Amino acid sequence: MEGIFVPLVTPYTASGEVDAAALEKVARRCLEGGAAGLVALGTTGEAALLDGAERRTVLEVCRAVSIEHGTPLVAGAGAMGTADTIAQARERAPLADALLVVVPYYVRPSDEGVLDHFAAVCAAVDVPVLAYDVPYRTGKRLTAETALRLLSLDRVAGMKLCPGAIDQDTLALLAARTGKAVLCGDDAYVHPMLHLGAAGAIAASACLAPEAFAGMAEAVRTGDTARALALHNALLPMVDALFSEPSPAVLKAALAEVGLIGDPSVRAPLHPPRPEPVTRALSALHATRALV
Repeated sequence: MEGIFVPLVTPYTASGEVDAAALEKVARRCLEGGAAGLVALGTTGEAALLDGAERRTVLEVCRAVSIEHGTPLVAGAGAMGTADTIAQARERAPLADALLVVVPYYVRPSDEGVLDHFAAVCAAVDVPVLAYDVPYRTGKRLTAETALRLLSLDRVAGMKLCPGAIDQDTLALLAARTGKAVLCGDDAYVHPMLHLGAAGAIAASACLAPEAFAGMAEAVRTGDTARALALHNALLPMVDALFSEPSPAVLKAALAEVGLIGDPSVRAPLHPPRPEPVTRALSALHATRALV
């Protein structure tokens, strides 16, 4: 699990159905732009707002593109309860190379409860699990000590880490060098976290600029610090614009503007974005193209 993984949007047709052709187009574009793999049914893909048949369609489209390109597919899974999470994991594992399983949200379990939850999910499936730690969404913060215990579970292959900042726990976790992949999930921090030892990133903004994110990761890997920093500085205004309103509203509007999807709509309770952040995102995207 190294490099830039792209959590895909779920495009819709004008009548509100999943647009499988547009999803395939975006998935191909990301992999051809240098992404190491795809993530389906994440927050960016509005997974919680899809029905079962729609989620199956998304997985099948992404699986086919991943097989064609010889790249891994990660499928999102996770609910508040362990039983529901296991049911999702078992349903999605046959079409995925790994599962991205979020820390149980809203109920805020104890650390031992989180560890038992992941142990149960890992025992229920035969694919690797990536733990998804995003405390500003789940309401549950993991300390570095707990995160390291989580990474020590046999079938846990790594972690998507979204602390919202590079804090002391982030530094301690990356310094531990466990041999398990830590992937940055906060797009604005991909560059510094790569320098601190992250194996890669799961970056929604790479849906719009896969070449720039892949180029930045490659520049860090090869020691081209000037190029890596230049790409980071160019990407930062785009990331800021894309996340200035609830994701993926601005991202989908920008993808529609560049012709990758036909309709920018998001499902309620998400709301269409104001035009200003879309304009800012596209202007910053143009700036990154001069560097790749």
